[in-house]
Amino acid sequence: MQRRNFLKKTGLGATGIVATPLLSSWKIAPQHITTEENTQSVIPLAVCTWNFENATAKAWEVLNSGGSALDAVEQGVMIEEADESNQTVGKGGRPDRDGNVTLDACIMDKDGNCGSVVYLQNIVHPVSVARKVMEETPHVMLAGKGAEQFAYEKGFQKENLLTERSKRDWLKWKEKSQYETIINIENHDTIGMLTIDKNGDIAGACTTSGMAYKVGGRVGDSPIVGAGLFIDNEIGGATATGVGEEVVKTVGSFLIVELMRQGKSPQEACEEAVNRIIAKNKNHDTFQVGFLAINKTGEVGSYCIHPGFSYRKYTEEGHTNNPSSSHYKAE
Repeated sequence: MQRRNFLKKTGLGATGIVATPLLSSWKIAPQHITTEENTQSVIPLAVCTWNFENATAKAWEVLNSGGSALDAVEQGVMIEEADESNQTVGKGGRPDRDGNVTLDACIMDKDGNCGSVVYLQNIVHPVSVARKVMEETPHVMLAGKGAEQFAYEKGFQKENLLTERSKRDWLKWKEKSQYETIINIENHDTIGMLTIDKNGDIAGACTTSGMAYKVGGRVGDSPIVGAGLFIDNEIGGATATGVGEEVVKTVGSFLIVELMRQGKSPQEACEEAVNRIIAKNKNHDTFQVGFLAINKTGEVGSYCIHPGFSYRKYTEEGHTNNPSSSHYKAE
């Protein structure tokens, strides 16, 4: 979902900031798992930022068939990476100011293993390359041409990521932009996804084409473990969306998991992370940033600030009635 459409649906229409849940869709089904030591309730769950319901549907398909949380997040976000109509992720993403589509992604599993690629070109599925980095190298992050060459060595095919639609938009932008670097005037949404599988294990992934018409070489929070995504299988997980620079400054996703470790709910932790950004940035009314989190028991929280609208505190009622959110429970 484009950020402006999200604003249109959730804004209250007054000057200031609005804080709303950014949970787009989730699928959940209570189950039980019995071990020799104990019996505990386990809730398979798939949740992502924004209105990427096809992505959560795919993740749920994997989980519902007994697949792992890691497989679910990878296959879930791959839906958006391949969707050319989504101009914020993967193929068809809006390019940088020089016309290059550059992709960032990271993935993290239940054991704390993680992989990341930054400034990757010509590869449709950066999240899958990130998983290869995690599983088949001693490294966490590969960048630029090195990441691209690694992808080819692992069998990924070279493909032009700049679609005609995104090219036309870029050319129009060039006509009027004068190459100014202004944060938050362009679309820069991200898909961050968190899952819990039947074993109660958590995984996460985050992937984006970054801020539209960014300075060449710019990297946001999405591929940075601890900023755009963090998982601790004992506690929970968190992911971010919006202006990555603000998330990086606060190491937002790690902060949220640590707040949950201290006893806060996912909702309370997301609100605290956003409030810290607000407190430290006098220009907080000019940009959008938000977080999504889950804990080990399957509780979900989300919080987002937007420019140009009044501040509204999240409530469960408001979450349920939010027209940008959809909820699904398995039969």
